[in-house]
Amino acid sequence: MFISLWEFFYGHFFRFWMKWLLRQMTGKCELQRIFDTYVGAQRTHRIENSLTYSKNKVLQKATLVVQSEVDRCVVDIMKEKNINPEKDASFKICMKACLLQISGYKQLYLDVESVRKKPYDSDNLQHEKLLLKLWNLLMPTKKLKARISKQWADIGFQGDDPKTDFRGMGILGLINLVYFSENYTSEAHQILLRSNHPKLGYSYAIVGINLTEMAYSLLKSEALKFHLYNFVPGIPTMEHFHQFY
Repeated sequence: MFISLWEFFYGHFFRFWMKWLLRQMTGKCELQRIFDTYVGAQRTHRIENSLTYSKNKVLQKATLVVQSEVDRCVVDIMKEKNINPEKDASFKICMKACLLQISGYKQLYLDVESVRKKPYDSDNLQHEKLLLKLWNLLMPTKKLKARISKQWADIGFQGDDPKTDFRGMGILGLINLVYFSENYTSEAHQILLRSNHPKLGYSYAIVGINLTEMAYSLLKSEALKFHLYNFVPGIPTMEHFHQFY
């Protein structure tokens, strides 16, 4: 109850007067003070919050700007906040970098969600090729005898037809498995080998799909923001999501 009241009064009253007082004392707006004080994910996160909770419509809309309009948005913000580009030459550069990260994260979620919603389709030649590629990457010396086979259990699928195991993660689960097996082949072989331990074994492919769900959930809940804001100086892409996986 107390926390809710504090958040209400702070958001509606105290925050405005604190910002006004600090501007009078420093001669700089909240956005400028953030750039002077913070770096990395802390900076982008605080800029995003400042824009989101601003009563200024131009600043509020900045968090929803598309990448192609970022430059114009930065100019609009500087006009609204009366920021002289000659006195604060770094503001434009820093604000653009933050907005690219903010808009990029939103676009990344949409891209990942689009792939996740596509179910594995055995009639889709590209899907079938990707599945066979996974087998060849993990079992280079062992030939798959048939498309539907109990051999799939050797790389951790539960059924004779792997398409039934992707479920809620759709083709995204397969793409992640192939990405890891192709780019980290040695590590993938070691992990697959350990998965066959008689007592501590696990289903390699199923664990991989579960990790896709975990990565997706972190992205969706925005818990992945700090990692990507620190790890990616510009626009986060699908490649960065695969790397996180």
